[in-house]
Amino acid sequence: MKNNFYDFLDSRKFIHQSTDEKQIKKLFKDKSCIGYIGFDCTSDSLHVGSLLPLMILRHFQKYGHKPLILLGGGTTLIGDPSGKDSTRKILSLEEISHNKKKLKLIFEKFVSFDPDLKNSALLVDNLDWLSKLNLIDFLREIGSKFSVNKMISLESSKLRLQREQNLSFLEFNYSILQAYDFLELHNKYNCSIQFGGSDQWGNIISGIELIKKVKDSQSYGLTTPLITTSTGNKMGKTADGAIWLSKDKLSVKDFWQYWRNTSDEDTIKFLLYFTDIKKEEVTEYQNSENDINKLKILLANEVTKLCHGEAESRKAENEAKVILSRGTIDSSVITNCQQKITIKKEKLNSGITIKQTLIDLRLTSSNGESKRLIVQGAVKINDKIINDKDHKLDIKMFKKIPNHNNSLYVIIYLGKKKYGIVELVS
Repeated sequence: MKNNFYDFLDSRKFIHQSTDEKQIKKLFKDKSCIGYIGFDCTSDSLHVGSLLPLMILRHFQKYGHKPLILLGGGTTLIGDPSGKDSTRKILSLEEISHNKKKLKLIFEKFVSFDPDLKNSALLVDNLDWLSKLNLIDFLREIGSKFSVNKMISLESSKLRLQREQNLSFLEFNYSILQAYDFLELHNKYNCSIQFGGSDQWGNIISGIELIKKVKDSQSYGLTTPLITTSTGNKMGKTADGAIWLSKDKLSVKDFWQYWRNTSDEDTIKFLLYFTDIKKEEVTEYQNSENDINKLKILLANEVTKLCHGEAESRKAENEAKVILSRGTIDSSVITNCQQKITIKKEKLNSGITIKQTLIDLRLTSSNGESKRLIVQGAVKINDKIINDKDHKLDIKMFKKIPNHNNSLYVIIYLGKKKYGIVELVS
């Protein structure tokens, strides 16, 4: 383990930009400091795009520093224009309140809020101070410190204006409010550094400059890189949608499988980014003759364990191992499989097509997609490839599982890594 938190971050490629490397190293070395990351409450879950900032807070606390998580209860009412082509949906206070409660459950998996810890994590909400601002006073005391010329040059504003896309006055104020958050946290908690994604660099700088102008005090910023896969795509964006950190929005099985499907080129990088495994151990894995698939399973297990707990991680691995490796199912797999449907014998006798079953299992999203994949030979029933787009489920395909009631089951595979189970009942 590196002695300085900055060196640790650098060794794992967490750093995209920092405002003053020398002074930040000094800040991390001299004493336990407070650093924060803000999360707006636009959803009741985070996705893997937020995983790197969460890992920074986790490691930050392990190094003895105090992580501060800022919930954007107030700024969510405005909407961050960064990376968006259009105005975000305006949420009600009730929706935001619901999202806050759900997000706290995610944060608790990455940092400790144990009050007995000297560096226990803090969770605060900017609605507490933004809702009390007086417009005239705020414009005079804070607004006067900002240059509109400079605000227009911020990446979030500049892109919208260049594309001639609407940038509302509401959103235009977002960077001022985020800067004010940093000032408020600096005043209340002596917070010295803000972490964030690379798209937040301009907003972080605005906060640092505001603190300097108002308090004549020094603060710092550090951003993480935009994570892309070896194919150049933004991480976490798939054809099936976002990879959520909450099992209410994405099953643990699918979450585990997402990491298991990591490309060979990205596996080591993701082990450094998204797990607690020491760099020396990762390097050993990299230099050894380990089967890359074993490393992918290690990655899937470790990330799933962080986000969903060890029991859920083992369950997901076991299900994938039993079905995909042996081509068989047992009672535990049936019980835990979330990609499962039940049909009655009389309905089977009336004729159920494979293409419709694929849709019902959420393996495909349309008849057309089902037909195309069947014709391409991507669909198997048990161990047999199905090429007929009008093929129907047949009673002969179903098998009885020992020690598991009187139902019959069939496995439908889509490609090498997706599958679903159909249960036949009387």
